[in-house]
Amino acid sequence: MKNRIVRGIAGTFILISLLLAIYVNMNWLWFTAFVGANLLQSSLTKWCLMDTILEKLGVKN
Repeated sequence: MKNRIVRGIAGTFILISLLLAIYVNMNWLWFTAFVGANLLQSSLTKWCLMDTILEKLGVKN
């Protein structure tokens, strides 16, 4: 369950930042890049900050 939530949050962040880049300011693409870099980092190190946050909020696997 936790993996699905993490993926859902990451996807939502990416879509929202793309919409903000189109309609508000292109600098929102930096947020998209940050989310992508975080996903890449978590695939290499097997550690994700959102996973830790969800664990502290009581979300179980």
